[in-house]
Amino acid sequence: MTGLEHVRFADEELIKTQVLKGEAAQTIIRGENCSVYKMENETGEGVITRYPVFPGIELLYDDIHMSCGVAHREDPRADLLEINHCRTGRFECEFSDGRAVYLGEGDLAVNVMTNRTRETWFPLSHYHGITIAVDIPVADRVLRQVSEALGEGLYCDLFAMRDRLCAHNSCFVMRAADSIQHIFSELYHAPEDLRAGYFKLKVMELFLFLGSPEITAQGEDRLYVDRSQAEQIKSVRQYLIEHLDRRITLQTLSQTFSFPLTSMKKCFKEVYGTTINAYLQAYRMHTAAGLLRETRLDVTEIAGKVGYQNASKFSEVFRQHTGHTPTEYRKTFCLIGADSVLREWRDK
Repeated sequence: MTGLEHVRFADEELIKTQVLKGEAAQTIIRGENCSVYKMENETGEGVITRYPVFPGIELLYDDIHMSCGVAHREDPRADLLEINHCRTGRFECEFSDGRAVYLGEGDLAVNVMTNRTRETWFPLSHYHGITIAVDIPVADRVLRQVSEALGEGLYCDLFAMRDRLCAHNSCFVMRAADSIQHIFSELYHAPEDLRAGYFKLKVMELFLFLGSPEITAQGEDRLYVDRSQAEQIKSVRQYLIEHLDRRITLQTLSQTFSFPLTSMKKCFKEVYGTTINAYLQAYRMHTAAGLLRETRLDVTEIAGKVGYQNASKFSEVFRQHTGHTPTEYRKTFCLIGADSVLREWRDK
């Protein structure tokens, strides 16, 4: 034995400063096999659950319910690698050069820490996924030991993988694919009693997958959105949700914000993961569902508040989104908002 089994990813402080990005991370539970951290700001909170896999390799489950992430990390290290997989939600990362990249459901990203993150956001106000943090020098030695013990074909050169996927300090992004889903879906459902061994097997499988030279070609040249465009798109979105009762054409929106129509549509999809019309329709139905649960407004009034003058058309679209007509939905779910309905009735 070389003693590597006693080497950790470094210390907890390194995890907090490099991966969790600083003082915003509060340790809730600290254990040998699992630690839990909480991040909180005025936009919400996030819970990160951390498991050691091998010396130099940590797996973190990210459960975020906030819109704005935490401050950028200090003193980035070139030998630290971060692999992120988005299960649900959306993640926005702005790098030090002012460009932003986005991860949607099923997407995977590999980034070296020297590609500095300036700010992070969660455009849908929630994000759930996995982060695998790799201290390359330590992890590489361990993987060599594992390969020597189990036979050829299991070793992945992490230094070479970093240099290939993150050449010129870039962030490698791969869109959702069955090959990625196969690896990560099992990590999300790892049996608790088999978790320690399961993590080791799946992380090694992931490294072998990413270590293949063919993977580089599968990385997508994503549309990078600069900060000014991202802020403008967020203003567009805010304007739309503040005027849900109005039907605003994309052409009018383009003119209102002096944003070329084609660019506006592309940037919106990159930031929010869907088209303007699809996002707005889903938001309207989400708002309508809340009004049905928590107010005594009739269906026609609610339809008008979310931009439908025709209550029948509203009911049809609502049923497509929820599987219920508005009346059925209220009967089924009104108890969720019973307290607020009662307060409204008492206040009359």
